[in-house]
Amino acid sequence: MQDTDDTTPDKKKKKKNLWGSNDRVELVATIVLAVATILTAWSGFESGKWGGEQSVNFSEAGAARTESTRADTLAGQLTQIDVAMYIDWVTALSTELADGSMTEAELSPFSPVKGTISGFLYLRFREEFLPALDAWLAEDPIGNPNAPKTPFTMEEYVVAKGVEADALTKLADEKAAAARTANQNGDNYVLTMVLFASVLFFAGVSSKMNRPRNRVIILGFGAVTLFVGIVILVSLPILL
Repeated sequence: MQDTDDTTPDKKKKKKNLWGSNDRVELVATIVLAVATILTAWSGFESGKWGGEQSVNFSEAGAARTESTRADTLAGQLTQIDVAMYIDWVTALSTELADGSMTEAELSPFSPVKGTISGFLYLRFREEFLPALDAWLAEDPIGNPNAPKTPFTMEEYVVAKGVEADALTKLADEKAAAARTANQNGDNYVLTMVLFASVLFFAGVSSKMNRPRNRVIILGFGAVTLFVGIVILVSLPILL
């Protein structure tokens, strides 16, 4: 009895149709390669842009923090000047109240008396300090035990350089946060580059497979990886 060969031309044809023709696989591989190449280039471009954005933001954050330190130092020096002059003014005023050259009635509103040390110092207070001092004197600090202890606790006492230092510190924090965000975005684009590079590998290797089934399997891995990369890519912010 003669054995028959199961691998007949019809079965071979069906097997070939099951996995697709070589031309069809090559076409799909070419499309996958083209898309992956374009998206790799785009990811590289965006990664570079976000890297530049990160550098700019970190630079601006450093500059803002330096200016903040400078403004804060100057604010501290101006406050020390206000405190020193205030102490001298209070000392002179106490002496003048004791010897009768001034009365408590003249304190609010304070009117500098010519020829007195308190009047001399009052006219030389910084403009930022005078509103707080006048508001404090209006609270009758001598007769009112509930009055603020010093004019430096009054809301009218505002040192512009201190406000500027706070604003610059806030700006520096915002720029630093923006730089960290840019860094993360750049890393995410690098991740998509890695995925698309894997797609290029799978698509390239698929053409080296002899068996159609192996070609389809390898190309399928590439297509799935390409899909995952595209999903991640479309979720990322774009910087032009």
